[in-house]
Parts: sequence; C-alpha cells; structure tokens
Amino acid sequence: MSAITVAAAVVERGGAFLVTRRRKGTHLAGFWEFPGGKCEPGESCAACLQREMREELAVDVIVGEEMLATFHAYADRRVELHFLRCALAGEPEPQLGQPMRWVPRAALRRLRFPPADGELIRRLAGGRRPAR
Repeated sequence: MSAITVAAAVVERGGAFLVTRRRKGTHLAGFWEFPGGKCEPGESCAACLQREMREELAVDVIVGEEMLATFHAYADRRVELHFLRCALAGEPEPQLGQPMRWVPRAALRRLRFPPADGELIRRLAGGRRPAR
C-alpha cells in the first residue's frame, strides 16, 4: 500500500492555531486537524496548501518552512504528512460546512487530533518551536 501525501497548514495568530473539524463521512470524522489535504500527483506541498486553503476556507496563504514531516499507518491507509508554517492573506471562511476555530497553544491537547498529528501537537503544546 503506497502512502498518501498530505500537506497541512500550521497557521498561528496571537498564540492560537487555526484548526478545522473533519466532516461526517470522511476518514477520521470528528477529529480536529490543521487545514490542508491530499497532494495531487506531481503537486508540491506548497501548491497543495494554496489550492486546499482556497477550496476549504476561501483564503490565500503564504507558505513558509516545513515544520515537521511524518509517516503514519492507519488500518486502511498510510499517510506521509507534511506540516508547513503558513500565513493567511485574508480571513478564512469555511466553505464546506466544517467547524473552524482558533485554539490557544495551551488548549491544543484538549482537542482530539488524528494520531498522525501527535508529534506536532506535543511540540506546539509544549511551547517549544519545532526543530528546523
């Protein structure tokens, strides 16, 4: 089984992070996540995030450095997940009916994130900047 490449935007504003909740009928429905999605064949992580953020939140992003890359094997799929620091060029507006919120760093551990996000949550909630 080949891995699905996923890019996720880590957007921080005023000590809080932008997260959205996965919709019913999707893999890991109900979990909170950093917005983003699957990369199309031949698409860079940056291009994927620019496309996904426009589609999901009607906002343009400025994609910065990769904060963390990780692999995770779920029962039905393998995911290669790339977390990239991003800045918004506008205000996000959910387009697919998904809940969205800004979560303070200290509150990240109170939300249910997918297992693949565990290392990033530990780093962010612990207050230390992820290694570059």
